[in-house]
Amino acid sequence: MKTLKEVKVGESAKVVKLHGEGAVKRRIMDMGVTRGTEVYVRKVAPLGDPVEVTVRGYELSIRKADAEMIEVE
Repeated sequence: MKTLKEVKVGESAKVVKLHGEGAVKRRIMDMGVTRGTEVYVRKVAPLGDPVEVTVRGYELSIRKADAEMIEVE
């Protein structure tokens, strides 16, 4: 299982599954990160948090803890 946190800068990945429960999972889905969506990792902050990604044509910053809940391939 590979998570969004493990994807290197400049690589793309496809979302396979969202882990987490309740409000956290709903918030990630509301940001446009859903199963089957292509996610491109643009930047990672110097300390690794947050991760800036492009999803559905817009830039999004995701905390490292949230990126670990997104399973990709």
